[in-house]
Amino acid sequence: MASCTTAVPGMHGYVPFDPNTCNSNYHFYPSFTGNLAFATVFGLSTIAHLIEAIAFRKKFCWVVIMGGAWETGAFIARTLGSRDQQEEQFAFWGQLLFILAPLWVNAFVYMTVARMVHFGLADKQIWNIKATKLTVIFVWIDVVCFLVQAGGGGMLSNKDEPNIARIGTKNTSGASLQQWPNEGFNIGDVGGITSHRGRFEDSEILNELMARQVTANFRVLQVRTIYRLIEFGPGLNADNPLLTKEIYPFALDAFPMSLALIMLNAMHPGLVLRGKDSEFPSLGRAERTAVRRQKKKERQQSRTTNSTRKKSEYIRMEHIG
Repeated sequence: MASCTTAVPGMHGYVPFDPNTCNSNYHFYPSFTGNLAFATVFGLSTIAHLIEAIAFRKKFCWVVIMGGAWETGAFIARTLGSRDQQEEQFAFWGQLLFILAPLWVNAFVYMTVARMVHFGLADKQIWNIKATKLTVIFVWIDVVCFLVQAGGGGMLSNKDEPNIARIGTKNTSGASLQQWPNEGFNIGDVGGITSHRGRFEDSEILNELMARQVTANFRVLQVRTIYRLIEFGPGLNADNPLLTKEIYPFALDAFPMSLALIMLNAMHPGLVLRGKDSEFPSLGRAERTAVRRQKKKERQQSRTTNSTRKKSEYIRMEHIG
């Protein structure tokens, strides 16, 4: 049985924020102009990323394109929702995509760092971790954050049970907390790249600018992470200005993310990652089969060698005895 009440909507379907009101879909009165402006900025940046991905022939850029597309979709939904605030789908998708889109951008920066390590450092590793493994580690951590935040974002849309909505806030904040040490770890990785920048064979100026841009991106992403971490600290109520004033998500989430995407447009990884080792090696099916067979032969040879060695030691011991 529903434990919330239904209020009479005002202009554009607006209902003041109250966790106990069923049809209060927004914590604030959404700005049509502000959301439309961000939808435009994110849309243009995403189109630019698509063009750059094609121009530089960087397949992994589909990740940042996805992030930009989700940000654009979020603000299109929020723009439409500002004029029809009783349409729950606009509110739901506007919030969910807004929460999840930065994780795509985060993953893209991870992948860029790993490729910089593979491309720029002679041993293709940092902190004794191979570049290919860095990508796996970074992306899997991001996947976990993605799933947790998706669950939290979905629970936040529940209007019938305020207690479930409160669980959702904790879930979302917990995901932000998981990202926090991640960001620091990655900034350390970029610092490692810049400390070895003499190993880069091409333009040192471009490489240094790229490293600085990636570092700046991590800092910008941290601003958004900190905001999401403290967003629900004052409580899920009308007295929490972080929830009830749209300027905060605009200034501390939308603006940092638009800045991150624009910086990646201006200093695109494709400007630096060119030529040999600019991409991770990819093997065809026949090559992968050959590698597996080779490894199998090596294991068999190793077992044969160990068996022969043990027999030799046994015979020698018998001879000594």
